[in-house]
Amino acid sequence: MIYSVRGELIHTEPSLAVVECAGVGYACRTTMNTLKQIGSSGEVKLFTYLHVREDAVDLFGFADTAELSCFKQLLSVSGVGPKAALSILSELNPSKLALCITTGDSKTLTRCPGIGAKTAQRIVLELKDKVAKEQHISAVDFAAEPSAAIAGGNNVSEALTALCVLGFPMAQAQNAVVGVSPDASVEEIIKHALKKLGS
Repeated sequence: MIYSVRGELIHTEPSLAVVECAGVGYACRTTMNTLKQIGSSGEVKLFTYLHVREDAVDLFGFADTAELSCFKQLLSVSGVGPKAALSILSELNPSKLALCITTGDSKTLTRCPGIGAKTAQRIVLELKDKVAKEQHISAVDFAAEPSAAIAGGNNVSEALTALCVLGFPMAQAQNAVVGVSPDASVEEIIKHALKKLGS
């Protein structure tokens, strides 16, 4: 699998960025958020995901690992394909998407083109459930956790859940929120953590 591509950005159009590496142009399907970050020319690095189907092989590229993690998590939801995942991530950055999922805000997801109410509800339910099952975490677990990361209370607990939704291990997420202001909002905590995680 191709982990990333780095080279000259030679072409962009809605949902597509072409990066030339060693004379080969890689067409990476991407989000509007990534396109805004990389601009229209110059050297860029995209973290990639290779999606293989019977009738097509597509390469997807993202400006940071948080957006890539979100993309993979969205694909794990039944009925959500690459097109829908790109639509969501073009409207919502990773911290806003994670916040929607952890707070059960499916209505915001329906504002994304092509995402209906049922799909939005399925995304919220399946990803929250997936985190609970795979990471064995809950608000009760957070409250019982002695880590200094939990000092911020409920906002930190929600931010930790959101980071796990993005695919980060619990221990890594806890380390990333250490030192955050106790008055910070959930989204501010998530942004702080993503910066520390190198995203």
